[in-house]
Amino acid sequence: MKVLVVGGGGREHAICYKIAQSTQVDKIYCAPGNAGIASVAECVSIGVMEFDKLVAFAKEKAVDLVVVAPDDPLVAGLVDRFESEGIRTFGPRANAAIIEGSKAFSKDLMKKYNIPSASYETFDNPDAAIEYLKTKKMPIVLKADGLALGKGVLICNTLEEAIEGVGTIMTDKKFGSAGNRMVVEDFMTGREVSVLLFCDGENIKAMSSAQDHKRAKDGDQGLNTGGMGNFSPSPFYTDEVREFCEEKIYKPTMAAMRAEGRPFKGVLFVGLMLTPDGPKVLEYNARFGDPEAQVVLPRLKNDIIDVFNACIDGTLDKINLEFSDDACVTVILASDGYPLSYEKGFKITGLENFEGKDDYFVFHAGTKFDNEGNVVTNGGRVLAVTATGPDLVTARSKAYAAVDWVDFGNKYYRHDIGKAIDEAK
Repeated sequence: MKVLVVGGGGREHAICYKIAQSTQVDKIYCAPGNAGIASVAECVSIGVMEFDKLVAFAKEKAVDLVVVAPDDPLVAGLVDRFESEGIRTFGPRANAAIIEGSKAFSKDLMKKYNIPSASYETFDNPDAAIEYLKTKKMPIVLKADGLALGKGVLICNTLEEAIEGVGTIMTDKKFGSAGNRMVVEDFMTGREVSVLLFCDGENIKAMSSAQDHKRAKDGDQGLNTGGMGNFSPSPFYTDEVREFCEEKIYKPTMAAMRAEGRPFKGVLFVGLMLTPDGPKVLEYNARFGDPEAQVVLPRLKNDIIDVFNACIDGTLDKINLEFSDDACVTVILASDGYPLSYEKGFKITGLENFEGKDDYFVFHAGTKFDNEGNVVTNGGRVLAVTATGPDLVTARSKAYAAVDWVDFGNKYYRHDIGKAIDEAK
């Protein structure tokens, strides 16, 4: 069969890598892809929001299955568009992807169906938001309502910071139209855990847990990013926590979406905070996380095509989802200055050191080929250096050793990915 993956980052590289392992697949296309994805798929220079071109390409190549990976095209209805053309597609339709596309929608959903989360209010007027903030305890969390590449969340420790944050989101529109509305949410404390769920509209199958590191700098300092590293599984996601989440969060979320006439098929990302009062939802995403995909998919033992098809056909209950007992850690190599301003176009050396190894991976996020055929940097997050091992400590040690295998100008990374692993001992 022929598969088209829509997207071009580290998540899509991990997805393409997993699809390439399937004996059912003869050809993989990726639009637009990147220099790393080109090793397992034919990259096509079509942007993720160029719906007409994507549909025409899928028809021309007689593609059997499309996998829509990024948030923007999902929220904008690319799955609906492909399905309307009779093309089999994995991912939620627009009316379900709104669970990520609007923070206000997801918070209202949780409130209506008693799914544990932080208390909140929604505003479309900055002055009203500021008046509300004057009544609240600090710290407080401000969230742009729409999509903001994982960066539209501000944690404010003082009222002054919060007022400035309102200006950043709603007045200065730093996150564009995503900031037309804003959610003000009570600050929660505890361990963060991410869980990805395969969903078929009714049934769910949870993948292995993971833990992201969002802040740009060591010690969880600096600005929020799309993610600077990850590890899986989380030692804090115990059987007791898992059972609570399945009964109080995952199943009720699926039932709530069905009740709202928005059945969710695809991958639902649930960001959790393990608070002193029990697990609560931080956020929902309507797709594989990045870099969660880079630590979860290498451990998936199933043929991913079987799982995709079961989600589409509503037969996920027939799938026995299995993961290896290995642990996995990924460290993001970024361009210094990310997530603000940074230079691109630096030659990347040492990628050949990962070839032929089945316990080390380098998933490309922001790379491309230059005119001489060299792989060069082309984004803020450049590479996800990843390793597996029998336990988290070993996997982390291997991942950080592999960080030195590759180099490029203005290379930057956090040195404390997985610090919580030591704290869990």
